Amino acid sequence: MKAFPHTYDQIIDGHVATCTNYGMDLRDWFAGLALQTFLDKYYPDTSVKKSYEVADAMMKAREKHD
Repeated sequence: MKAFPHTYDQIIDGHVATCTNYGMDLRDWFAGLALQTFLDKYYPDTSVKKSYEVADAMMKAREKHD
């Protein structure tokens, strides 16, 4: 699943083209949010690992409610 997908119009060679930005992975977005909490407490490698563990738990919780 993607976070922040959107479409927009852009002029290319004098013509209006509709472009799509598919956004970033929702898991990566969740991990980035969790990373803010862990950076003060752990080394970078541990912070990233723990952030993705939290992101995976959040993705799993979403599946249960879909």
